[in-house]
Parts: sequence; C-alpha cells; structure tokens
Amino acid sequence: MTEVTTHVLDTAAGRPAAGVPVSLHVREQDGGWEQLGSATTNTDGRAQALAGEGAVNAGVYRLVFDTAAYLEAPAFFDEVIVTFRVTGEHHLHIPLLLSPYGYSVYRGS
Repeated sequence: MTEVTTHVLDTAAGRPAAGVPVSLHVREQDGGWEQLGSATTNTDGRAQALAGEGAVNAGVYRLVFDTAAYLEAPAFFDEVIVTFRVTGEHHLHIPLLLSPYGYSVYRGS
C-alpha cells in the first residue's frame, strides 16, 4: 500500500501555494476515473491524506490540481492533471511547482 502526498509551490511569488484544491483519482478497468479523495493545500502548500483514510494499491492514478482556484482569474492553466503509476512504493510525494504561465512536476522524496 502506498501513501500519496503533494506540495504546491508558487515559483512566481517564492512561497508555498496555500488553498489549492487537489483530488486523487484511480483509473478504472473501463478507462474511466474514480475519485478517491481530495484536500486543499495548507499554509505550507502541502496536501496529505489524499486517499482518504487509507493508502492506494498498484495501479494508475492522477492528481488534479484546481489551479484556477489559486491563480488570479482568468488563469491560463485552469487545472493541472498529473497521471502516474503506483508499483508498490511505501510513499509517493509528487510536488507541483506553479507559476501563472508554467508548471513543473516531479517525484519527490
């Protein structure tokens, strides 16, 4: 079982991005997506317990960041979707570096 966490940093402002809604979804066998949980980044830009009470099993998942809720309207990127595969790690930390006209994501530690 794997825990999934994230951290959003506002690279334009040079600080954590507080108040970004994030949801975690799992790909179903029919190709659709089921939402497992959601959170809003705290004052340090972190979101924990994205899978609700539990962890996730091996499979394909995605994080959906509602960046329009954080960036000034109208946002160039309304949302950022990061699709990734879980293969059995104990913890996956997936940070998002965000600015008004760009973003980057990576596998953190």
